[in-house]
Amino acid sequence: MKNSSRKLVLSGFFMALGLVLPFFTGQIPSIGNKLLPMHIPVLLCGFICGGRYGLAVGFIVPLFRSVLFGMPPMFPTALAMAFELATYGLISGLLYKVLPKNKVNLFASLMTAMISGRIVWGIVSYFLYGIHGTTFSIEVFTAGAFLNAIPGIIIQLILIPLIISSLERTKVIENA
Repeated sequence: MKNSSRKLVLSGFFMALGLVLPFFTGQIPSIGNKLLPMHIPVLLCGFICGGRYGLAVGFIVPLFRSVLFGMPPMFPTALAMAFELATYGLISGLLYKVLPKNKVNLFASLMTAMISGRIVWGIVSYFLYGIHGTTFSIEVFTAGAFLNAIPGIIIQLILIPLIISSLERTKVIENA
């Protein structure tokens, strides 16, 4: 029971981070769209709390932020992001749990979660844009999922493994 309470509290912390971090870049939307500030707490939640918690936090944060602050816009952006971030949280948590704990597998879990989330975002966006009567082409997918997001992807690939490795070394989270 103690462990599930801890995970619930940490999930609330990651949810709060997901709501607050975009304020640091939100004044300039083009920067926020490139740095992907909501992604980091969701990925960390998946690694630290597990796939179920990561999925829940990932799905809730963009929707809750849209309702509270109007950003990102609910349709189609926040809705598509909810599925993307839920995938990040789920995949990072599941892979981190089942793979042997080492730097290669940590990086592989992160990369797999990031790629899976972007694919899910593309699929959901395709349908949501279609409902909205807007075209969602492969060019739009490539630009949104990868090209425009390069700074955020680099930050995630550096920051997440550093944080998780540090938490493992200090025994804050289990590394074995």
